[in-house]
Amino acid sequence: MTQRPNILLITTDQQHYSAMGCVTPGLKTPNIDRLCAGGTRFDRAYCPAPTCTPSRASILTGLYPSQHGAWTIGCKLDESLPTLPGLLSGQGYRTGLIGKAHFQPLAGDSLEKQPILRDIDFWRGFNGPFYGFDHIELVRNHADEAHVGQHYAAWMEDRGLANWRDYFQPLPGDDAPLAPKRAEGAPYWARETRSWALPEDMHYTPWIAERTLAFIDDAADRGDPFFLWTSFPDPHPPYTVPEPWASMYDPEDMEPGAVTPGEHALNAPHFAKTQQEAPDFADWHQPHEAHGCDSHLYPRAALKKDMAVYYGMMSFMDREIGRILDRLDALGMTETTLIVFTTDHGHFLGQHGLVAKGPFHYEDMLRIPFVVRWPGKVRAGAESRSIQTLLDLAPTMLEAAGVAAPPMQGLSQLAHWQDQAPPPRDHALCENRHNPLAPHVTSYIGERFKISVYRTEDHGEIFDLERDPGEINNLWTDPGSTRLRATLLQKMVQAIQAAEPLKSPRVAQA
Repeated sequence: MTQRPNILLITTDQQHYSAMGCVTPGLKTPNIDRLCAGGTRFDRAYCPAPTCTPSRASILTGLYPSQHGAWTIGCKLDESLPTLPGLLSGQGYRTGLIGKAHFQPLAGDSLEKQPILRDIDFWRGFNGPFYGFDHIELVRNHADEAHVGQHYAAWMEDRGLANWRDYFQPLPGDDAPLAPKRAEGAPYWARETRSWALPEDMHYTPWIAERTLAFIDDAADRGDPFFLWTSFPDPHPPYTVPEPWASMYDPEDMEPGAVTPGEHALNAPHFAKTQQEAPDFADWHQPHEAHGCDSHLYPRAALKKDMAVYYGMMSFMDREIGRILDRLDALGMTETTLIVFTTDHGHFLGQHGLVAKGPFHYEDMLRIPFVVRWPGKVRAGAESRSIQTLLDLAPTMLEAAGVAAPPMQGLSQLAHWQDQAPPPRDHALCENRHNPLAPHVTSYIGERFKISVYRTEDHGEIFDLERDPGEINNLWTDPGSTRLRATLLQKMVQAIQAAEPLKSPRVAQA
C-alpha cells in the first residue's frame, strides 16, 4: 500500500497575493520562497468569500458559504457538518488545528466569545474534539485586540507572563497600561505607535510555531499520518507588532496603492462613497455593521507606516514557518508531507483608494497566495496560471489521503497538481454577503474576464483582467460590451447551477 501523506495546511490571515518575497522584491520571506522553490506557486487562486468565517468554513467543508451556512462573520458554522479533519480522523489520521479558528461568532452559542475566551481554566482542560479536529490550541485575537485568551493566554501564563492582560486592549472596566494606544478618530485598527511592548517571544506567532512542532513530534512518535492546520492570525490589522519586526521596514520605502482619478465614476455608487469624509451607508448596516462600508480616506503617511508593519508581520511569520520546515527536514518527513501555503482572503493597502475589506471585489481582495509542495509529486520551482480556489482543498486533500469525499462543491485538484490531468475548473466563484439583504455581491472569475453582480443594485462590474489588470476600466455600462455582459451573466448562472450539490443520489425513475 502506498504510504499516506502527512498534510500540513499553513495559512495566514488577510494576506495580499503579492506579499511574498518571490513576488515582491524587498519583502523578506525566504522560507515562503523556499516553499515556492520546492513546489508550485499558483498565481490565480481565489477565496470563496472575502471574510474570515465563510472562507475558513469553506476550507473545512468544501462548500460555498451559501451552502455550509456560515455565510458571513458573526455566524456559527454548524458543528454537525462533515469536515475535512473529521473525515481524515475517521480514517486514521491524527488531526489538529493550531492558531486561529474563527468558525464561531463573538456572541450566542459560541466558544469564541467573552467571557469564555478569557476563562483560562476552561481552555487548560479543553483541546477538542472541535469540528473534526482531534486536538486544538486556539488564539482568537489579531495583534493587541481584546479577544485574547484561550490556549494562547494559558501558554503566556505558563511562560511566566502573569500580566499578559496588560499588553492587550482592555475589556470594559479593565485597564491595559502596556497596550498600544488607539489613535483617536482613526479606524479601529490604527495605533498611535506600531511598536508593541509585548515581548517578541510571547507573541502568538512563535507560540503557533512551537505548538506546531510539538504536534508534529507527537505524530512522528505515534507513527500515524497527520493533518494539521497551522493558522497564523497575521498580517491582519491592527498594525502593531513587537520589535525588531515593527522597525524592520522603512515606511519611506513603502509604495501603497492609490485611487486612479475618475475610476469610481464607472462603478456602483458605494465605491465613490468610500472617498467621502462621511458617507451614508445606513441602509447597508442593518442589522449589523457591514465591513468596509465607511470612509476609506486615510493619510498616506499613516498608510506607509501600516504597510511597513504589514511587511514586518510577514517576515516574522516567515521565520517561524522556517522552523516548521526545518523540523520536517530533521525528522525525515519532508518527502512524505504535502504542504499547502495560502490565506483566507486578500487585503487592501491603498489600492483603488481602499484600506479595508468590504463589497469591493477587486483582485486585491479575492486573489490569494497559493503554494503547493509535495516532493516527487508536485513540480518544484514551477508557476501555474490555472485557477484554484480554497473550496477545492477539502476534496483534494481527501483524495491525496485515499479517503472518499461526501458530496462537495469543491473539485479535486490532485491530478492537476501532479501534472496528470488538465485543470478541473475554468472559473472561480466568490460570494460576499454581510447582512440578509445588502450588501450582497457574487463574482464569477474566468480565464480573462470577471463579472460582479449585486442583489439589490442595477450596477455591477466587468473587468478585462488581461487588458486591464489594474481593474480601472469597468465595462459594465460600456455600449460595446453589451454582448460580453450577456455572455458572462450566462456563464455565471451556469457556474452556480454546476455547483448545486446533489446531496442525495437518484435511485429510481420516480
